[in-house]
Amino acid sequence: MATSTQTAADIQRLVWLFLPRCNDRETLLALDAMAAEPSQWHDGHDLFQKIRSKTLAAERVGDRLSNAQYCFEEVCAKTLYNLSGFPAPFDKDSPDWIRPNALVLAQALGIADSDSVVGLGI
Repeated sequence: MATSTQTAADIQRLVWLFLPRCNDRETLLALDAMAAEPSQWHDGHDLFQKIRSKTLAAERVGDRLSNAQYCFEEVCAKTLYNLSGFPAPFDKDSPDWIRPNALVLAQALGIADSDSVVGLGI
């Protein structure tokens, strides 16, 4: 089982993998900064809300690539919030969804080397 800091570092590695390939970098950059600073993990709840709005908009227009990105971002924000220990956590299995959502995004982006996603501790 990964420690909180290992999980945050794995989130960052995935963000760095996806960042140069995504058009919308705003919330990816926010996740990167948040993951790097444990004192900011509690902001994951607000970031999740922002990402959720993007997810719903992408779903409405059928934008599968953006939807894959935002679903990945959502579980990362939920996980960081839960790691903060603040009250009213998201579902306990949020970290379990990082890898599957990262694989879907990697496939949507045409990243052939799934080892960069599968080999993480999360």
